Amino acid sequence: MPTVTIEEAQAHLAALIERLHPGESLLITRGEKPVARLTAEGPPKRMPRQPGNCKGMLTIVADDDEHLKDFAEYMG
Repeated sequence: MPTVTIEEAQAHLAALIERLHPGESLLITRGEKPVARLTAEGPPKRMPRQPGNCKGMLTIVADDDEHLKDFAEYMG
């Protein structure tokens, strides 16, 4: 586990956070003694999909072959 002094952590906190990978930790020390641990979080977990959560967002109109007449020559 990488270690930095508290002074270095205060001066470069944003850069230290950016360099951490999800789940990786950084030990912060003061005078050779550990005082804190900085751990990077992973991406937020997705909520499970729920059946029917898009109900009503799509409307299917009655089948109609009228629009296919324009493509009759391409359809063999």
